[in-house]
Amino acid sequence: MDPLTQGALGAALPQATRHKIQVGIAGILGFVAGMAADVDVFIRSETDPLMFLEYHRQFTHSLIFIPVGGLLCALALYWILRRRWQLTFAQTFLFCTLGYATHPLLDTFTSYGTMLFWPFSTERFSLSIISIVDPLFTVPILVLVILAGLRQKPVLARIALAWAGIYLTLGALQHHSALAMGREIAASRGHDPIRLQVKPSFGNMLVWKSIYETPDRFYVDAVRAGILPRVFAGTSVPKLDRGRDLPWLDPASQQARDIERFEWFSDGFVAEDPERPNRIIDVRYSFVPNTVSALWSIELAPDAPPSAHARYRTHREHARESLGNLWRMVSGG
Repeated sequence: MDPLTQGALGAALPQATRHKIQVGIAGILGFVAGMAADVDVFIRSETDPLMFLEYHRQFTHSLIFIPVGGLLCALALYWILRRRWQLTFAQTFLFCTLGYATHPLLDTFTSYGTMLFWPFSTERFSLSIISIVDPLFTVPILVLVILAGLRQKPVLARIALAWAGIYLTLGALQHHSALAMGREIAASRGHDPIRLQVKPSFGNMLVWKSIYETPDRFYVDAVRAGILPRVFAGTSVPKLDRGRDLPWLDPASQQARDIERFEWFSDGFVAEDPERPNRIIDVRYSFVPNTVSALWSIELAPDAPPSAHARYRTHREHARESLGNLWRMVSGG
């Protein structure tokens, strides 16, 4: 999730476990440690644009790395704060480890995918029950942990954790409802999907993106689950076929290998951009959930040398208009 949410939940857990005189410092240490796992976004290469896709939510998000991450945070913060707060290193390590532990677990509730069991497995786990940004989840937790620190009341941090649990439970119920609606959409078209997934749209848990796979196409729709359920029929796109879509591609080239890497990252939900030939999109994500206007893609060049990498692209050109369309879905318009 976003860094602010990670920090807020990272603060809540050590705050909730401590005596009131330590709630403030426990929150500060937990907040910093709760964000720390995302330092992996800085693992990049100027020559390999896709490297960060392989390392984000990898070893820093593994369960086995939690005590290591807590230790590294403690080593960095202890020397800064020990004199002012009279902390022992053991206390610092405990607070940091508790805060760090919330990060990979919270990320698993999103749809991006987290390698919880690296290095034993590269499987990306995702429960897909909350958006990576959701103010209704974040704001109450943030307010409660700030008040807990200022008023030295661990009970407020415990309420924050309770709210997180309640909200994620609601997300799981919404996911179940959206999945059932997605199955009904596929059945109404006479399809028996190979795979069907639903993901919360940006910033809310009311409107969900439904995407299912048939032998030759991906079908994308949006559903408003729970309150005032509604289907927003979408579109479909042919699955990527390299022989058909990229007949010029050398199978031994670096661009071909980059397609394989992008397919792994995208869990196989890849297609050629309907509007841009030689651009491969991740069909799973878009601002407007019943479209295939992807948030990111890779761009290939037919005249590139065999050693050249594909280019990674992000697409935010029509974000304001897209968010307006999403809001109309959320509000029932």
